[in-house]
Amino acid sequence: MAQSIKQKLMKESDIPAFVDEIMETGCGICAVGHDKYVLGDADLSPAEYAKVERKLEQIEETYGDRDFLKSEIVAYLRSIGRYIDVGADGAG
Repeated sequence: MAQSIKQKLMKESDIPAFVDEIMETGCGICAVGHDKYVLGDADLSPAEYAKVERKLEQIEETYGDRDFLKSEIVAYLRSIGRYIDVGADGAG
């Protein structure tokens, strides 16, 4: 018998707080074009990442799944000036 897994879903109204919490860890977050966004945890050194890894996991647990809100997150990031527009050649 298959088990039902109940996963928390982020609410659209949580997007500003989610973005703020990500930025407070020292990780960047920005929209790329009009349909994607990235978290800047790859910019952290291994030592820095080790310090914030648990906090990022807690943020993930607090807000839940956000995949279905990707376009809303992108729109919010663009509205606060956190975006990169990519040209046809892939250059920013």
